[in-house]
Amino acid sequence: MWKEFKEFAFRGNVIELAVAVILGLAFGVVITSLVNDVLMNLIAAAIGQPDFSQLTFTVNDAVIRYGAFLNALVNFLLVALALFLIVKAVNRATRTPADEEPSGRECPYCLTTIPARASRCSACTMEVQPVTLG
Repeated sequence: MWKEFKEFAFRGNVIELAVAVILGLAFGVVITSLVNDVLMNLIAAAIGQPDFSQLTFTVNDAVIRYGAFLNALVNFLLVALALFLIVKAVNRATRTPADEEPSGRECPYCLTTIPARASRCSACTMEVQPVTLG
């Protein structure tokens, strides 16, 4: 049983998953700080207040706290925007020319997908002009 546990616990993908979870938690703290300490303060500078939680109205002695909902909604939208911008920047920074090269194309005769560098279609056996990459 100890051997099986050791194999499970130290299997490559389990360790990678643990690292991903820990990095995800740390990244979440960074995003939360960006939203709360930077973006919400920019909203406060533009609107006049960064916190809407005090906004309420009453219906038959029930207090409707729509300000807390607005806070949660704005926070969600800002987190989504921050993540979108960060992922977009990382994707742009890590893009390679190979990512933009087509891996396949259609045969002009039978419309089957063939490799971009192919000189003959594997489906209809017609000769096609190969695409030169690079």
